[in-house]
Amino acid sequence: MVFLPENRKGESFMAKLYFKYGAMGSSKSAQALIAKYNYEERGMKVWLIKPKTDTRDGASIIKSRIGLYAEAEQIGLGDSIKELFAKHEDCNVIISDESQFFAPEQIDELRDIVDEMNIPVMCFGLRTDFVTKLFPGSMRLFEVADSITEIKTICDCGAKATVNARMDDNGKIVTAGDQICLGGNDRYIAMCHKCWKKAIAEQK
Repeated sequence: MVFLPENRKGESFMAKLYFKYGAMGSSKSAQALIAKYNYEERGMKVWLIKPKTDTRDGASIIKSRIGLYAEAEQIGLGDSIKELFAKHEDCNVIISDESQFFAPEQIDELRDIVDEMNIPVMCFGLRTDFVTKLFPGSMRLFEVADSITEIKTICDCGAKATVNARMDDNGKIVTAGDQICLGGNDRYIAMCHKCWKKAIAEQK
């Protein structure tokens, strides 16, 4: 079931900042796009955004594994989201995918938009990287979001997957490297922590 925040109803409505996170393959992008559709079906305007860092499916495309896709505005790491929002002040909601790639300062700007403009903001993204360290954007969202929800997926063993394990070209688990390395099922696999540690140990 896709979560849809309450609609804006004048000044009496209290908007919120939402963070919906999950491991790779947990349908985050699909849920973001379905939420967009639900708003637009009710005649509301959506500002769909994504960080420029994410170029896997094209510079300005958000695409899910099940084939849903839509055009989104790219936000550079040094861009001011509040300044860009000035062109979209008639929107009813902001929906962001891959939100972990935003700078903490940009998350603060989204927080400001919620507080100052009474616009709900829905952020979808990863919690941690391939060695279970928080992304800066995700860390800030955990600190300032009004609502935090986990989108669950499972490990091959059947347990809840929480680790975004990165693989090399030979299928071995990687434990060193840059925090950001774009890839899909060819580069990442969602695993539970126990299986992730076991796979690393068996490689030694």
